[in-house]
Amino acid sequence: MKTLVRRLRSVFVASAVIGVGFASLPEALKDFDAHVERTRAAFEVPGLAVAIVKDDAVVLEKGYGVRRLGENSPVNEHTLFAIASNTKAFTAASLAILIDEGKLKWDDRVIDHLPWFAMSDPFVTREMTVRDLLVHRSGLALGAGDLLFWPATTYTTEDVARRLRQVPLATSFRSAYAYDNILYAVAGLTVQQIAGQRWDDFVRERIFVPVGMSEARIGAVAATADNNVAAGHAREDFKELKPVAAMSWDNNMPAGGIYAHVHDLAKWMLVQLGGGTLPKGNDGKPRRLFSEARRNEMWSIVTPIPISEPAVPELAATKPNFLGYAHGWVISDYRGRRVVSHTGGWPGMVSRTALVPELNLGVVVLTNQETSAAFQSVVWRVVDAYLGAPPTDWIAGYLAANQKSQARADESWAKHVAARDPSGKLTLALKTFAGKYRDAWYGDVTIVEERGKLVLRFSKTELLVGELEHWQQQTFIVHWRDRSLNADAWVTFALTPDANVEEVKLAAISPLTDFSFDFHHLRLKPVR
Repeated sequence: MKTLVRRLRSVFVASAVIGVGFASLPEALKDFDAHVERTRAAFEVPGLAVAIVKDDAVVLEKGYGVRRLGENSPVNEHTLFAIASNTKAFTAASLAILIDEGKLKWDDRVIDHLPWFAMSDPFVTREMTVRDLLVHRSGLALGAGDLLFWPATTYTTEDVARRLRQVPLATSFRSAYAYDNILYAVAGLTVQQIAGQRWDDFVRERIFVPVGMSEARIGAVAATADNNVAAGHAREDFKELKPVAAMSWDNNMPAGGIYAHVHDLAKWMLVQLGGGTLPKGNDGKPRRLFSEARRNEMWSIVTPIPISEPAVPELAATKPNFLGYAHGWVISDYRGRRVVSHTGGWPGMVSRTALVPELNLGVVVLTNQETSAAFQSVVWRVVDAYLGAPPTDWIAGYLAANQKSQARADESWAKHVAARDPSGKLTLALKTFAGKYRDAWYGDVTIVEERGKLVLRFSKTELLVGELEHWQQQTFIVHWRDRSLNADAWVTFALTPDANVEEVKLAAISPLTDFSFDFHHLRLKPVR
């Protein structure tokens, strides 16, 4: 680990920093470069890009560090990153544009536009509205159905949406907040049905072009065609930091398929803060992407989100007085000011966009490492400067939070080890567990015996292949061959009295595993 840190620090010092000038930055941000470099070093982030807009103007667009660890290619303001769930605001905006055109309403029923749409509950199917697709109150559990497209699968977007009818609900309709991605696939298909063109084509033509986001891309394949693209980085087995392969989310792009850079996202923030106002055209006349009324609706809380205590006392200032999900945005407050924001998580990349309307301020931070601590440390440093808030050591605070999170994960594993029966040898032959299994919403999973070991494969997900290690009784651990996934899982077999497999359940082992690995929602039955 020390060798890795030294190598990263040498890269930080050597890498070029490219961007615009600091003339408009407040005095409190004159050391901003140094703060970003300290942030990258503290959280071992190879590359990072920032844009700040204030009072209808771009104040800063800048890149720091390198696009890929071990190489000298610098991040600049035109380096593309996967912005992941920051894409959701573009999907909401697409629907808002169509609402302005009188082609639908937020409270239209989904089945009136997509007659084939169905949830597992007929009442929810009948009552689900376009608004419900965006605001995480459907009754689905956190991340339910994400394995249909995360990691990349061979299902189409419509396959994903049609399989929703088999995904069980966890709560009653509109009774609780639970973040999901899958309903954004349905939202994208709604855009397609009404506009008569695919969601990605609509976003390119109706948002990217008028906003001036000339270099934004949709889908990993489109992004990797450019040279100036950041590589994602993850810790294999939560340890050594390494580049990860690019992942394509092409079967649910409305939830997280955009690649963009801070130069273009600065323009996007200006449009949002301007209530939908676009730069004037060649004729000098004002133009709009969407009406101010639609913008205000997109920024209005629909689903309250429970407020929890900050992870550590050092982060006490981040606790909001109100918190809720609107239409592709999270609405909260910070030091008495409303904040409109969203984060994005992608294999090897995380990011955040934050708007403070009362200050006419926006900041976006894109990173190529899987740690939210880095973008949080930068965002709050910027907002504090414009608020004139007392200095806060955000780096120290988020380091403490990370340490606490890791300690909890270590404690969780220690409890599993302590509860393990040291004499719990496997009493059944491996062939007992081999076979084809089927889950109603995901599809098929196979377990085969290869060279004296069991190997588990998800039929539609190329990356989900791993060896089973016996743990105790009828429980195994699946170790995925791609160690950057950090998603090893318990695999538990329920047996009949005659020692035949009746059902298989999976559950992620580490609490640090991304919630989109929703293994625990699977109920695998043998295919006889």
